[in-house]
Amino acid sequence: MYGTGLAKGLRLTLRHFVESYIDDLRYGFRKYHHSTDNFGIRQGTQTKGVITVQYPDEKIAVPERFRFVPFLIVEDDDHPTRSGKDWCTSCGICAKVCPPQCIWIVRGNDPDTGRPVPEPEGFFIDIDICMNCGYCAEYCPFDAIKMDHDYELASYDRTSHHIHDKEKLSKPNSYWRSIAPTRAYDEMLVRGTWEHKDAAKEARRGSASSRASSPQPAAQQAASAAAAETAAVSAAVEAETVATAATAEGATPWSEDDAKREERRRKALERKAKRAARGG
Repeated sequence: MYGTGLAKGLRLTLRHFVESYIDDLRYGFRKYHHSTDNFGIRQGTQTKGVITVQYPDEKIAVPERFRFVPFLIVEDDDHPTRSGKDWCTSCGICAKVCPPQCIWIVRGNDPDTGRPVPEPEGFFIDIDICMNCGYCAEYCPFDAIKMDHDYELASYDRTSHHIHDKEKLSKPNSYWRSIAPTRAYDEMLVRGTWEHKDAAKEARRGSASSRASSPQPAAQQAASAAAAETAAVSAAVEAETVATAATAEGATPWSEDDAKREERRRKALERKAKRAARGG
């Protein structure tokens, strides 16, 4: 009020200006020397004064949730069954939710049957149009597209460098876990595995088929056969007992079921008539 905010801002600027010289005299200009790693001191919480980052020789570490141009996750080269395979299923959700419509996807087809396969044949992003909103990564149901931390993308040729294709967009899963370890761990907890959902399903199918195809010991096979035979005999005895009791009473199980069904129908009609009478 009445210029007090302006005075406080000028006082803060003057204090930073004076503290920058005091801090330089205290360190003897050692923190600007490139022979030692003093970047942590200059960018730490205890640093005072005005600090200038000597870019591009020095770069500030970006936060984990920093988002720039998206990239596609593929399996690592050392994966046992899906080396280099895409997580993307070319469902097209990312292209639909993209506000500036800068994503183009070409779905692959089976050369023999001509049917579409859940794998992109082509994937393009125009980074000059991309607004780095992160909607594509947020809406992807397979966690296949993520926001990168690489912001040094300037070039003189827009056509060849600023339209990223699938080869340029594809990066291994280990890269995503290195730049965003906390977010990757949270996604793993929700997904239930570090791998893609399809990889987890294939692993479960493989383990189930291996258990089914593995030969059982002779004692176990004999016990299983005996248990099955006992269950069949018990079912036959129970069915014979029910039929005998029904015949002795002069009725059959089917006639009893018909009688119960008719009784339920009669009660339903009575309830319907009562509701009609109350409504009238």
